[in-house]
Amino acid sequence: MKPALTLDISERGYRGSKRFSKDEARLAQFGKRQQLQRNFGLLSVVALTSTLMITWEAIDATFQQGWDNGGAGTLLYGFIFVWIGNILQTAVMAEIASMIPLSGGQYNWVAILAPPSSRRFLSYLTGWMTIFFWQTNVASVAFVSGTTIQGLLVLNYPSYDFQRWHGVLLFYAVVAVALFVNTYLARQLPRIEALILFLHIFGFFAVLIPWVYLAPSASVSDVFATFEFNSGWPSNGLSFLIGISPSMYSFIGVDAASHIAEEIEDAATTVPRSMWISTILNGAQGLAMIIAILFCMGDPKTALTGPNEYPFIDIWAYMVGSAGGATAMAFIIPVMFGFGCIGILATASRMTWAFARENGLPGSSYIAKIEPRTSLPIWSILQSTITSLFLALISLGSSVALEDLFSLVIVGFYSTFILSASVMLHKRLTTPEAEIDWGRYRLGRAGVPITVLALMYSIVGIFFVFWPASPNPDATEMNWTVVVFVGALAISIGFWFAHGRKVYKGPIMEI
Repeated sequence: MKPALTLDISERGYRGSKRFSKDEARLAQFGKRQQLQRNFGLLSVVALTSTLMITWEAIDATFQQGWDNGGAGTLLYGFIFVWIGNILQTAVMAEIASMIPLSGGQYNWVAILAPPSSRRFLSYLTGWMTIFFWQTNVASVAFVSGTTIQGLLVLNYPSYDFQRWHGVLLFYAVVAVALFVNTYLARQLPRIEALILFLHIFGFFAVLIPWVYLAPSASVSDVFATFEFNSGWPSNGLSFLIGISPSMYSFIGVDAASHIAEEIEDAATTVPRSMWISTILNGAQGLAMIIAILFCMGDPKTALTGPNEYPFIDIWAYMVGSAGGATAMAFIIPVMFGFGCIGILATASRMTWAFARENGLPGSSYIAKIEPRTSLPIWSILQSTITSLFLALISLGSSVALEDLFSLVIVGFYSTFILSASVMLHKRLTTPEAEIDWGRYRLGRAGVPITVLALMYSIVGIFFVFWPASPNPDATEMNWTVVVFVGALAISIGFWFAHGRKVYKGPIMEI
């Protein structure tokens, strides 16, 4: 890989800071100039990534599909399978992010690594799909935060009338808080993310310890040696693979650091480290939470057939024996999903800004603007916010359609990973190592087998995300993800032929 531009920049470069000069020199190699402030260090980046992944919280909120497709066995061993797959993905992305520390993430990776004959189209498609993925991710976490608050109202006030528009208003409140933090409190965002990381870890123990102490305990065989396939699929293996989607969703976002790379000090080292730390930390917490749930949930039929849309709320009420105690513990879930929305909005807006500065979007000249007083991409933040507000309206017509956005988040992440990992594999196999501009983190000889395994896992995962939870679904139970995904692809390709191929040339030289 030949860098777009190579400049001789001393280590005591632009701002008199050795670390900053290295970051700016690396940007200059790709023809980019420093526009955003580098406020994030390792702790704040790990905090942002870990608290927008919110793995243990997501497992609590979304595990029912896994239970229906294999029970305890699918939840436990499916999670381990996904965690291993995510570790493989992290290894590949960490290496590429160290080589190319640009905020565009996957689309920048594809634009630089892909063969010249296809890099414009493939990077354009990757950019659009990455934006779809992050925009829907903003909507998905805000939706869970708002509707779990409604679930707590159902628990405490049985006469409460669960209305979809209530959830939309709560959704808007969550997004409004995220917008406020990302604009007026943006300078404090690294410190805020560090505080949220503390809550993420403290909340984990605050929930886990009372469970273990108060709840009845299942047998070891019930947890580690029991599969119950109740969804109706003819093959248990097929049912197992369909049931791992909640675990896949709980690991989404490990690439977040790459999208704020131009705001991170020593990005070529910090981004891959943060990916690894976040993957290990969240995976360990998620596994511990699943084991605790399976040991402490009591009778599954009673727990999963309660009046609540979120079974974990009824399970927690059963565990502690009171609605008040369950509310005090369960309130951490909507709070953490709400805080996760802050980091996801920051990531989505940076990705949108980065793609707009390459003329990848309609209205790029506005979306790519940086507000000079704050050095913030205000227009892309507003665009990401407005998009999520419109997505919330889907739930007024169909909550199932909005829930399918969760699957679209998985498909968006996995599809862009497949594209970027594939071009990296092609580069490895067709270019002598000495001619590749490696970053500080390298897989070495393990790169090819790790990339192949990561691609195999990702292809399997994305294929089964399209399946419904049970066979022969009606319109309200159908998984419409494939329709939405094909529609997103069609829009992306349509914009390419109508607009993109005329103005999008790949990464633009700014210096």
